[in-house]
Amino acid sequence: MSLTELPGDRAPASPTAPAGPARPARRPTPLTALLTRLHFYAGILVAPFLLVAALTGLAYTLTPQLDDAFYGDKLTVSTVGEQPRPLAEQIAAARAVHPDGTLTGVQPGQGDRTTRVVFARDDLGDRQHTVYVDPYTARVSGRLTTWFGSTPATTWLDDLHRNLHLGDVGRHYSEIAASWLWVLALGGVVLWWRRRAAGRARVRHLLVPDLSAGRGVRRTRGWHATTGVWLSVGLLFLSATGLTWSRYAGANFGAGLDALRAGAPEISTALAGPPPAAGGGHQHGGSSVAPAADPAIYDRVLGSARAAGLSGPLAITPAAEDGTAWTVAQTDDVWPVGYDRVAVDPVSGAVTARSDFADWPVLAKLSKLGIQAHMGRLFGPVNQALLAALALGLLCVVVWGYRMWWQRRPTRTDRRTPLGAPPTRGAVRGVRRGALLVGVPVVVALGWALPWFGGPLLGFLVLDGVLGLLRRRRPATVPSGS
Repeated sequence: MSLTELPGDRAPASPTAPAGPARPARRPTPLTALLTRLHFYAGILVAPFLLVAALTGLAYTLTPQLDDAFYGDKLTVSTVGEQPRPLAEQIAAARAVHPDGTLTGVQPGQGDRTTRVVFARDDLGDRQHTVYVDPYTARVSGRLTTWFGSTPATTWLDDLHRNLHLGDVGRHYSEIAASWLWVLALGGVVLWWRRRAAGRARVRHLLVPDLSAGRGVRRTRGWHATTGVWLSVGLLFLSATGLTWSRYAGANFGAGLDALRAGAPEISTALAGPPPAAGGGHQHGGSSVAPAADPAIYDRVLGSARAAGLSGPLAITPAAEDGTAWTVAQTDDVWPVGYDRVAVDPVSGAVTARSDFADWPVLAKLSKLGIQAHMGRLFGPVNQALLAALALGLLCVVVWGYRMWWQRRPTRTDRRTPLGAPPTRGAVRGVRRGALLVGVPVVVALGWALPWFGGPLLGFLVLDGVLGLLRRRRPATVPSGS
């Protein structure tokens, strides 16, 4: 999906145009030629991953509306009352219809939203059973198998976008897409800008396609490039935020945050004094979970959290071990977000620790907000619309790129081929030594931090170098009759 002018791009001269001196073709600089070849091959090989990511991401942007359509009778109440019932009463109602499992958390309902009472069971793995209760009547409206609060429909689309329902193996596809999306976006912008600097494109054609170009590769390239320029900032954002929770690059990112002490801070749940005697905890999913507590404690903990200033939707999590504090966290993902947390002594109701989002390190804040924006939650419907536009635009850019590849194919009878030829190899040899001394260590560092960028890039360079060496050593064919 090259953006530099290649043989066959120029429209044939008009037969009525006056003859003039031939203008020598401007050869691209070695750096431009290198970027062109990398952009072309990366586009050809990575574009299928981007197509899948764009399609599944587009579907995921609709999850709030799908949840309301599929589960509206469980997620919302028909009539908003004046005063919610005590949490103890709501939990008792949920336990009556779900007698099995360990109570692991409660999210009190607000406005027209139902209360969510979450139960863990060993046979569910990382899933939970969530019972939905009308906070004003304590009537159970239904139950769903959820994943960290996500409904079955959202969970299914999340898995589709993240790993194509193939588990850890499928996560490679999304990491490849995120690892190369920024390369394609930046490379395309640089190449299009160098075309303008070389006098082959007007400034306004950076943002508006050249509709004066005749049908063919030049017009398609105009739409491909200018759409890419418009989308570039959004695509870079999607690439960066997608990498933060990818399998390998995400692990490196997390390790970097830990090394810089820039991750989200933990909140201490330690209580003064020895823990009370108890019969031991119940083991679930590899973590120790205390036996079911008195439901009335949830009301006490909720009251302490509200008195401490926590507003909006909350999630109450009981202590993981006997003798430790409960945690209450804000869960408002819509800007301005609410992510403050407090630890509460379940016996006395005293707040023993606090962690405010305003005190988080800058990188931790940006990571958290970026992920929420990537998921379409940060700005509500506006966020969803922007993500949908990015996904549709990326689909168009990829399709136009493949169309250019097909349009550039030779059509003469003696040179007919199904697809266009790739840009000429060997550009690395012409790059200045100073640029290589700076660029090679940077690329190596990026390849280490982003394995699914570094591995394919190394393979491409090795294969390209070997093919170029074999081509140079191939003896020239002597024409017959000479």
